[in-house]
Amino acid sequence: MTGKHEKAKERREKRLQEISLLRTIPYSDHQRWWSPETIAVVTGANRGIGFEMARQLAAQGLTVILTSRDTSVGLEAAKVLQEGGLNVDVHQLDVLDSSSIQEFCDWIRERYGGIDILVNNAGVNYNLGSDNSVEFAKEVIQTNYYGTKAMIKAMIPLMRPSAAGARIVSVSSRLGRLNGRRNRLRDLTLREQLGDLDDLSEEVIDRTVNTFLQQVEDGTWQSGGWPQTYTDYSMSKLAVNAYTRLMGKILSDRPDGEKIYINCFCPGWVKTAMTGWAGNISAEDGADTGVWLALLPDQAITGKFFGERREISF
Repeated sequence: MTGKHEKAKERREKRLQEISLLRTIPYSDHQRWWSPETIAVVTGANRGIGFEMARQLAAQGLTVILTSRDTSVGLEAAKVLQEGGLNVDVHQLDVLDSSSIQEFCDWIRERYGGIDILVNNAGVNYNLGSDNSVEFAKEVIQTNYYGTKAMIKAMIPLMRPSAAGARIVSVSSRLGRLNGRRNRLRDLTLREQLGDLDDLSEEVIDRTVNTFLQQVEDGTWQSGGWPQTYTDYSMSKLAVNAYTRLMGKILSDRPDGEKIYINCFCPGWVKTAMTGWAGNISAEDGADTGVWLALLPDQAITGKFFGERREISF
């Protein structure tokens, strides 16, 4: 038993060393592929992790477009960053409103011509502590999954060709891991279907979340074999993770010079309004992995889920 513990400890230390090394990769001067003309869009960036990712990206010298559903709140958040000398623009965006997304796309096209990085941060969660209500399940799924998917589809045509490749990074959660030990789908057949990249499709993902929502409506969801913790939020992030894998495969066929790398990550239990300020990780640390993924040099990492310590897992 002692030997197993020692080996586990060695693996953890080795992983931490690797992570420490990776932290230096995108920030070395000779590997910086971006400039002030590089455009990064961050959704839901008026507070919390989104605000912090916008700040960190702008601090690295990029031009960041901060978006917020509420125009006045977005303007106030952008003002804070602008007063700090950062190059930040702002625009209203509601990821649940197709006309808002279209208006945003038109504005991007006219003002900037295109973008290089999309960070999907906009999301909601209504459960805190030991709660597991599904009262707002439809809104949670619509915002966290369908809103993220809508933004990806809308932004891909606006992503500019480059040698380094464009980037899509989505905020997700370990709660949506397909093969998590404690909080996972109990339906083995469905798990295998969602985990088989050869058979995975948008239709399979949509059908899964819609089946869950139908059971919520019918009042039968508790016997459906869904994740047991924050079920609606977990399902929304499970869908984001699966869609990330799917799009990683689809986008990998793009020719050199037009590559788009897509990944998702868990920021950890961050101390923000979404967790009722009960988290144990600062917004600064929670945002770090997302910024790292957005700025990685051309290493063809795509379709992956990263934990808060930058380890890959699904």
